[in-house]
Amino acid sequence: MKCKILHESKGRIRIHLMCGRMTLAEADILEYYLRNFSNISQVKVYDRTQDVVVLYKEDKASVIEAMASFSFTDENALALVPEHTSRALNREFEDKLAMTVMRRIVSKLFLPVPVTTALAIIRSIRYIKEGLKALRDGKLSVAVLDATAVTVSMLRGDFATAGSVMFMLHIGEILEDWTHKKSVADLAGAMALNVDQVWKLEGDTEVLTPVSEVSKGDSIVVRTGNMIPLDGKVISGEATVNQASITGESLPVLKNSGSYVYAGTVVEEGECIVCVDKASGGGRYDRIVRMIEESEKLKSTAEDKASRLADRLVPYTLGGTILTYLLTRNVTKMLAVLMVDFSCALKLSMPIAVLSAMRESSTHNISVKGGRFLEAVSKADTVVFDKTGTLTYATPTVADIVTFGDYKEPDMLRLAACLEEHYPHSIANAVVEEAKIRGLSHREYHSQVQYVVAHGISSMVNDEKVLIGSSHFVFEDEGCAVPEGEEYKYSSLPAEYSHLFLCIAGKLAAVICISDPLRKEAADAVAALHKCGISKVVMMTGDNKDTAQAVAQKVGVDEFFAEVLPEDKAEFIRKEKAAGRTVIMIGDGVNDSPALSEADAGIAISTGAAIAREIADITIASDDLFELVTLRRLSEALMDRIHHNYRFIVGFNFLLIVAGVAGILPPATSALLHNMSTLGISLKSMTNLLPESSSSECSKPQS
Repeated sequence: MKCKILHESKGRIRIHLMCGRMTLAEADILEYYLRNFSNISQVKVYDRTQDVVVLYKEDKASVIEAMASFSFTDENALALVPEHTSRALNREFEDKLAMTVMRRIVSKLFLPVPVTTALAIIRSIRYIKEGLKALRDGKLSVAVLDATAVTVSMLRGDFATAGSVMFMLHIGEILEDWTHKKSVADLAGAMALNVDQVWKLEGDTEVLTPVSEVSKGDSIVVRTGNMIPLDGKVISGEATVNQASITGESLPVLKNSGSYVYAGTVVEEGECIVCVDKASGGGRYDRIVRMIEESEKLKSTAEDKASRLADRLVPYTLGGTILTYLLTRNVTKMLAVLMVDFSCALKLSMPIAVLSAMRESSTHNISVKGGRFLEAVSKADTVVFDKTGTLTYATPTVADIVTFGDYKEPDMLRLAACLEEHYPHSIANAVVEEAKIRGLSHREYHSQVQYVVAHGISSMVNDEKVLIGSSHFVFEDEGCAVPEGEEYKYSSLPAEYSHLFLCIAGKLAAVICISDPLRKEAADAVAALHKCGISKVVMMTGDNKDTAQAVAQKVGVDEFFAEVLPEDKAEFIRKEKAAGRTVIMIGDGVNDSPALSEADAGIAISTGAAIAREIADITIASDDLFELVTLRRLSEALMDRIHHNYRFIVGFNFLLIVAGVAGILPPATSALLHNMSTLGISLKSMTNLLPESSSSECSKPQS
């Protein structure tokens, strides 16, 4: 790319591209291309002038080299641009705002009074119609206030004031719409994450493939607990699919051959093969935007209170307007009161504060589905942890394999890996990985497997029933037994490990011992949660009591429960809520789904099962439990901001009303200050809640 340096200083350079006219899409390509260089800290592309300003750290030569090798048609550069950016949105509103101001200037300077009067009458029709519609629907809304102000000015023959009022109202509408849409766009861009890998069919073989390499027409296999990563049609198999993220349906939908399935939905039970209809990225952004729009309905109590108050204040504003006129007989003072309403600032700033908090959460690898859940986190006094994959690493390893009868260790590991490889759980992944390390390849010699949530897997191999799962599943539910004479071997299984039991034809064949080391930060994170006001931290696991106790002591939880079933976790949370406590549940597996649904805020670890992430209210993508502490601090800061916004809006607008009644401020000035304050507090609400580096007691301890 031909270019020349216009200006440079230490760490900053302005470059002009010799490319003629630059489109918005080309500006995005250049911006994201330069952002990808580690030496470049900040980029600003001006498409109208074909200039780019680059802030770099050390090496200027690398910036010049990057610009010289750049091309708008480079596929690698094109791949860096997200599905949607804010550039087109910003340009749309910049142009709209500029045209509105320009028309106002031209109207005031060059048009005769009869023409401006006619234009004011024409423009007033929209405001009057909206006010009448609100009254017809039985609503005393802001539209009624606006219509009243415009109508009173018109009836007085004060068309200049009416024009000024409508101009300020229009400017306010543009800025409010722009601010809200930008908040949604920024959040959607931050949340547009991809599913990493998928099972793709190549002939009769399943190959684990990056989703970015899956094309239209490819066939993928999706099983219980998996997210469907791409849109497509089911060509074989049968499954029940949770489509709540797309359709809002609470009940799962049966999908079989010929049914269409959507990216982002989750298979609750069953297995199906899907022929891909849309490649990665298609429609993803729009789905996220829909999710965000739905999340805005999940208002926190503080948001809801502010919204209800905004509606309730409208009649009082109208009443104050009438009272002002009756006491002063001054229409100008009456209009000054009418120009100030509490509603728009309350209704705009509160959702924007929540959207901004959700966006900020995403920068910490935390996805939040609504303000209600952030409020729950801020108020929580009880945290319930699942153990495996949550307090422990999501990548446990096989420590030992204890065989029974005449079975050999490699054969049992091979069989276990064959059964476990298709199901999403950290322990299953450990078994499969151990088989790979030992070079134990296998063919698919078992018949259709059945996954029993929180228990294990059942299948038929060589006409014999094979089970793998928990002790409760194989011994109590299925009635399997320890081979005679080997009870001592069973009773001496090492307690420090989790155990996976493999049974063949009703007899215990092997026990796979799983080493599931604690996350290095687990104990410190639990201590930090206590410091942040969490009075009760509980661990619940399906593991045996000895293993659970050892982990609980190391982590420092207040209570622990072992050998629990999914319904036990959910029941515990129900009892805690009934006792008046606010409960957070943190889990990663299919078996955690009932408890995640039951909690005031369910938090899923993203390395776990897709269905857990789907059901959860909050998802943490980071491999660091201290993000829970960050989430707590951020949610508390959000509630503080909402309450501060509430106090400022009520106080400032009350002062404007007093100044208007006193004759200090004319109506147009009141409208201007009101709109500017609304914009100001909305922009303030878009700023980060937490400093980049915090010295809070709740922060990560220094090493």
